[in-house]
Amino acid sequence: MALTIRKIEARDEPRWRTLFDSYTRFYEREPVEAITLHAWVRIMEGARDPAKPVHAIVADDAERGVIGIANYILHDNMSALAPVCYLQDLFVEPGLRAHGVGEQLIDWLVAEMQSQGWARLYWNTKENNYRARGLYDKYTPRDPFVRYVIPRKAD
Repeated sequence: MALTIRKIEARDEPRWRTLFDSYTRFYEREPVEAITLHAWVRIMEGARDPAKPVHAIVADDAERGVIGIANYILHDNMSALAPVCYLQDLFVEPGLRAHGVGEQLIDWLVAEMQSQGWARLYWNTKENNYRARGLYDKYTPRDPFVRYVIPRKAD
């Protein structure tokens, strides 16, 4: 597979949307157009202005086009002098998994962390996402933190 990992471009929107919607469904949510559009607009802002927090990269296959996405957020952290990178969404076309695509996306972010001086790169996944965890465990052991989420009540 002739694969290039690169920063996202406006022309990637149709494939990004397809993969982002699939990612959303993987986590048992239905895509909401307003949220998808908001995410895309923020990613495009980040593509134009590196100081913006939301960014994305794609895995671009020479034959198939964009087959994987990684959306990430750079933010300050109270325990670091440099920004940290939160890999929010990582998704590879299901039929093309286990070919190193996810690994190449993470490797790009690790290299970017080194070159940009980010303090760290981190991400979350569901405990039962064993296939992805098999990849993630190659990079680092999971940390001992437990996440709590309080959603805002609907108006």
